[in-house]
Parts: sequence; C-alpha cells; structure tokens
Amino acid sequence: MNKYLPFVKSGPTVAVIRLSGIISTSGRGVLNDATLGPVIEKAFSRGKPDAVALEVNSPGGSPVQSSLIGARIRRLAEEKKIPVIAFVEDVAASGGYWLATAADEIYADPSSILGSIGVISASFGAHEFINKHGVERRVYTAGESKSMLDPFRPEDPEDVARLKGLLEDIHGNFKEHVTDRRAGKLASDRDLFTGEIWLARRATELGLIDGIGHLRPMMKDRFGDKVKFRRYGARKGLLSRFGARVVEDLAHGIEERAAFARFGL
Repeated sequence: MNKYLPFVKSGPTVAVIRLSGIISTSGRGVLNDATLGPVIEKAFSRGKPDAVALEVNSPGGSPVQSSLIGARIRRLAEEKKIPVIAFVEDVAASGGYWLATAADEIYADPSSILGSIGVISASFGAHEFINKHGVERRVYTAGESKSMLDPFRPEDPEDVARLKGLLEDIHGNFKEHVTDRRAGKLASDRDLFTGEIWLARRATELGLIDGIGHLRPMMKDRFGDKVKFRRYGARKGLLSRFGARVVEDLAHGIEERAAFARFGL
C-alpha cells in the first residue's frame, strides 16, 4: 500500500548534515548560515526524520557564523522535537566545537581533535617596511578609534587593550554557550576554556563529548539495521564544479589548509 503513498515513512530515517570546512562569511565552500540555512531546514523537514546526525570536521572560524548555524539547528530540533547527534571526524575545534555542541550528544573517533575553546585575532605590522621604502601612510578619520589597529602604523597600546576586551567578551559568550549545552557533563576540576585541545578519549573524560563512536554503526544500533540515511550538504555551484575561478579556489584551499594545519592535520 505504501507505493501509493510516497510520503508515508516505511522505516526509520536519519538525516545527515555535513559540516566540513572553515567557518566564514565569505568564500565558496565555507560554512556559513546563509549557505547552510536552506540545507539545515530541509534536513529537519523532509520526511520527518527520527534523528539528525551532524558530520563535523572544522577547525573553526567566525564566532558569529558558528553561533548562527548552531542556533538554527537548536531551534529546529526543539520545534520539531528531533534529537541531534554529532559525529566528529578529524577535528572540531573552536567554532567547529561550537557546531558540535549544537547536538544533544557528541561522539568522535579516538584520534579526533576537540576543544580550542578560545578566541584568536591575527594580523601583521608593516610600518617599518613602508618607512624603509619611503612610503608615507595617509589616513584621515572622524572618530578617534576609527583607524584602530592600522597595520601600516606602529601598534597603539590603547588599540591593543580595546581589542583584548572584545576578544574577552567573545570568549565569554563561547564559555557560556559550552557550559549551557554541556550542563552537568563538564569536568569541574580544571579550566576547559584555555584554548587547549584534546584527543577524543580525554575529551570524553572531561565531559566535552559523550564517547567514542562512528555515525553508521551507532545509528544502526539505535534505530536498527534497516535505518535509512538521507545526506544533506552545501553544493558547489555549476561553474565551480567545472573548474572556473581557479585563483579564488586556490586561495580558499590555502586558507583552509592553513587552518587545519594548526592541528597537525
């Protein structure tokens, strides 16, 4: 009879959302709410899945985009009353760990890297170089803080203090989020918010994740061998798949490679 009713479920299903790459507002192939929003909405809505599984493999990136993606997942999970389980691959660090904590449970491979609950800002200073080559920097502003941390001028201690204050505030948001999402699970005998990273077994002992496990066997144990998997992920555009915009793709690849390389990957 089900063949005449194509929208009637014939067995348990798990929607799998792939969250792989750096988290950024710009660039193709990155993770952000604008790109992933429709994907996440479809995963939670199509066919009423019994669970949503997140495949997480990210070294982090934008704290705002991490928050937006995570908040969207939580909103849909609560509205539709669907459990969310995250499975970490190589790394879930910084914003990548933020994404993992959008799940109700987190599992990882024994060699997965997790944590890096901190905030970083990196720049450069080129004022000595341009002075040496006779280049004069000309900047005009209205507002004394408008040119904060200009890389072509000597570093201003007031600018550094202002930046550190912003970073501390963002770090506070991160700590609050992790503490809320992992409530009652986190180890209380050490500071987990220093930016340190751990392998999965140690992360389990610290309460950062729930255990060791891989997506398919765990979902089959939970929902039976006949469980069906529906995969969702952001697709590259047609031109991208045919190799267009090679320079931009190369630049993004270098940036992503550098982000993963911070964790020895």
